[in-house]
Amino acid sequence: MPTVISPTVAPRTGAEPRSPGPVPHPAQGKTTEAGGGHPSGIYSAIISRNFPIIGVKEKTFEQLHKKCLEKKVLYLDPEFPPDETSLFYSQKFPIQFVWKRPPGEICENPRFIIGGANRTDICQGDLGDCWFLAAIACLTLNERLLFRVIPHDQSFTENYAGIFHFQFWRYGDWVDVVIDDCLPTYNNQLVFTKSNHRNEFWSALLEKAYAKLHGSYEALKGGNTTEAMEDFTGGVTEFFEIKDAPSDMYKIMRKAIERGSLMGCSIDLIARMVRNMDNSLLRDSDLDPRGSDDRPSRTIVPVQYETRMACGLVKGHAYSVTGLEEALFKGEKVKLVRLRNPWGQVEWNGSWSDGWKDWSFVDKDEKARLQHQVTEDGEFWMSYDDFVYHFTKLEICNLTADALESDKLQTWTVSVNEGRWDTFWTNPQYRLKLLEEDDDPDDSEVICSFLVALMQKNRRKDRKLGANLFTIGFAIYEVPKEMHGNKQHLQKDFFLYNASKARSKTYINMREVSQRFRLPPSEYVIVPSTYEPHQEGEFILRVFSEKRNLSEEAENTISVDRPVKKKKNKPRPGHTDQESEEQQQFRNIFRQIAGDDMEICADELKNVLNTVVNKRERLTPDVGDGQGPQLPESSSSPFSIPPDKDLKTQGFTLESCRSMIALMDTDGSGRLNLQEFHHLWKKIKAWQKIFKHYDTDHSGTINSYEMRNAGFHLNSQLYDIITMRYADKHMNIDFDSFICCFVRLEGMFRAFNAFDKDGDGIIKLNVLEWLQLTMYA
Repeated sequence: MPTVISPTVAPRTGAEPRSPGPVPHPAQGKTTEAGGGHPSGIYSAIISRNFPIIGVKEKTFEQLHKKCLEKKVLYLDPEFPPDETSLFYSQKFPIQFVWKRPPGEICENPRFIIGGANRTDICQGDLGDCWFLAAIACLTLNERLLFRVIPHDQSFTENYAGIFHFQFWRYGDWVDVVIDDCLPTYNNQLVFTKSNHRNEFWSALLEKAYAKLHGSYEALKGGNTTEAMEDFTGGVTEFFEIKDAPSDMYKIMRKAIERGSLMGCSIDLIARMVRNMDNSLLRDSDLDPRGSDDRPSRTIVPVQYETRMACGLVKGHAYSVTGLEEALFKGEKVKLVRLRNPWGQVEWNGSWSDGWKDWSFVDKDEKARLQHQVTEDGEFWMSYDDFVYHFTKLEICNLTADALESDKLQTWTVSVNEGRWDTFWTNPQYRLKLLEEDDDPDDSEVICSFLVALMQKNRRKDRKLGANLFTIGFAIYEVPKEMHGNKQHLQKDFFLYNASKARSKTYINMREVSQRFRLPPSEYVIVPSTYEPHQEGEFILRVFSEKRNLSEEAENTISVDRPVKKKKNKPRPGHTDQESEEQQQFRNIFRQIAGDDMEICADELKNVLNTVVNKRERLTPDVGDGQGPQLPESSSSPFSIPPDKDLKTQGFTLESCRSMIALMDTDGSGRLNLQEFHHLWKKIKAWQKIFKHYDTDHSGTINSYEMRNAGFHLNSQLYDIITMRYADKHMNIDFDSFICCFVRLEGMFRAFNAFDKDGDGIIKLNVLEWLQLTMYA
């Protein structure tokens, strides 16, 4: 369960047309980082390059299905094989499961769906995924949504080939998950989700597809209903702590049902333990010292175990909210809530339960309207008062962020941004321009309503690698008027002296944190962050606003600092020979290294660089003993790197030296002449000064966030790529990697500028030019 940071979260809504048919994609204004045109990830260029190695993922369900029919074979999924690797990742299960296909192996006359998919088709098996099954039960209440997730025309009879597919929303995109129909069984019974009809399999196959999406069945153990609800709809979820819920919550729930929103609820096993979180802990200890009145709290939610209560309800267990009604009882209207236990059994036994003795006082027509029947199917009615008394949490997933609190249906605009965490002020920053005030005649305040939803990506899928959900949240700052429109990444000093205008009231280890806000029209910056610094991972930030807004990442300009050329001073009288003498000294040293051809190769460059850098000493010309360049303790030689005892280096690799030669090679010889080497040497000395200047903690390495000020202006995506490519596991970059990175960056900038003849920031290369540039770099 989440290590929560306890929220008081505002409600939200959704509108859903009820006519059957394909569900249109909501119109979303997507914003992706520069350099990545595809919304499915922030490294689209890299992913596009490496995508062909994935192979089967390029084939669609239709292609695979057709191929199986032509070859008259049953599909076997190579990515999610019917073996233990698809079941568990943390342990070997003591029982041997047998994977079977429904036709002939599990039952006779199997059917994909019998009489329409409904909530009674979902019975939990031996997997702790009640949260997922509760979401499915909600999904069955809306046929349009259901058949968006479960495509039509799948069957065990017509054109059967052992292959099925399901569709899920994943971080801004709908993805198609293809599976075979092999299911784990024990004693010829399905181990996990099953239908109350022995020969119906849509729910079991849907669960398998969702398990594949996350890597294994075990990855589905434990979660929040809203996670699956969002994956089924692309909606946005808000949470209610029922004890703090608004007085009109029944009305809010009623509207949610009417508009097709999905709802789940649960009873916490242990009361939440809340401790105040000092504002300085929100991020770096020196940020936002002034803070704000609404300081966030961090809630620690212990692992919960399902516990059955005397009233029949189960603590630590997820339920679906499947209906709300008002019924006449002894002349008075009673508010009712219908719930479903995904187990398919174990029901509430109090007032309005299936076996309640006072049903005899309820009118026959009223009973029929409520569809009352005494069956142990996991579904039951209870009074709203009992619901509020027993349940502690309500989750509402809205298909759009239409305001539940409002009597009018309001369509919100959506923008989607993606990024990666680092440390607070160096995290991606998202500019939000609130351009138009709300239309509310009853509200005289000039205000803009919007909802921010921050979701961390792929943490469930990466559980097998030891990943857990981060504790996440966000802060919102108003941008000073003089900085409006410049997209500049706000620096550390800004956060030191400016308090946030709003922030998530909770930092919580759930997949998504969402909250409503009301702020005046202006320009703001949203800074998402983890509770602890330097936690590596990806996220998606969605902003829903009632009126037009513009949300985009700050700092999209990509450039390099060019050194200002200094005017040459006229030589002072009596010093006219000093420069030529210095040049001659450098030439003599170079000749000793290079030999008669006066050019050095990568091996020779490696030897001289490592000699100088590792020993922190200076080369001087040979004094005549034939030993080559000398290394005295002190020298005024121009061929030197200032000593730095803090510099951490293991020496330059041969590959690094080849990159340096490629950067400086002006004649295409693959070697450096005197002039080229002299230019490289001056660059290395300059880069060493930059490294030392930005190594503010004198660790001998540069942190990934210190790298951001070291001479190149890049966007967050490129900084993330540099960190992945050049940093160690602690997110630090040593001197050698720093130099290699600078060599590569300068080389690529130089190559781009050489081809960008008209200066429009776009170049066109043929395949030969492209390969020449990338292979010799």
